[in-house]
Amino acid sequence: MSGNVLNAMTVDVEDFFHVSAFESIITPEQWKDYQPRVDTNTRKLLDLFAKHDVKSTFFVLGWVAERYPELIKDIHAQGHEIASHGYAHRRATEQTREQFTADVTRSKNHLEDLLGESLTGYRAPSFSIGYNNEWAFEVLAELGFQYSSSTYPVKHDLYGTPDWPRFAYKRKEGIIEIPIPTLKVMGKQTPIGGGGYFRLYPYTLTKTLISKYLKREKQPYSFYFHPWEIDADQPRMTNAPLKSRFRHYVNLNKTEGKLERLLSDFSWGTMKDVYNISPK
Repeated sequence: MSGNVLNAMTVDVEDFFHVSAFESIITPEQWKDYQPRVDTNTRKLLDLFAKHDVKSTFFVLGWVAERYPELIKDIHAQGHEIASHGYAHRRATEQTREQFTADVTRSKNHLEDLLGESLTGYRAPSFSIGYNNEWAFEVLAELGFQYSSSTYPVKHDLYGTPDWPRFAYKRKEGIIEIPIPTLKVMGKQTPIGGGGYFRLYPYTLTKTLISKYLKREKQPYSFYFHPWEIDADQPRMTNAPLKSRFRHYVNLNKTEGKLERLLSDFSWGTMKDVYNISPK
């Protein structure tokens, strides 16, 4: 175990056909045409977390919660934190303020009714709050959220706010923003927060980067991934762009083994516990 720092483990609960990488070939109207795999994959993660005595924050897509209420109740019953990932996995940058408000409200209301308690956290699909839609933080504050994890201070073709803060901070809207972690390597901010980068990097490199981050920055680390990332048998979208297919499918067969090592090598908890976020 690397040190005594408690780091945040997070899961974006969505299915393989929801991802932004496939939005050019799969519309929300077509989601019904695919056999969901999110329930089975998420339950495998629950077993894995129980094995390692890890608590996590699950950013749940409202679409999933409406179809698998018992899954969400089971996640909550096992002591994990439930947070919102919006309803329809539409990037915030592709919505008007009114559309964004409606999407997040639908998700938040459904999850709160399901669990009987208020949500405190939100994560935008594809970290899509940035320079042109800072109004999203105002909406989140108006809806009663206390924190967000919706920014990634790197350059990327789908997202990125490279000159925004790298560590948790309180914004003028009253929302605590918890960016996805980066580490400066050879003068460049390198993404180390999980997802496709976790699948792409050899595990020894991931462990080295996280350890350097903890030692150098003296900040807790947060990790994210998705249930479909442990599912090497999921259907292949052969008509998707080559770059999208590479990003989505690279090393899926290795993710679960890497996660086992990650859960053992560092200490993990929920966003609320790591960043001391208390209900209002």
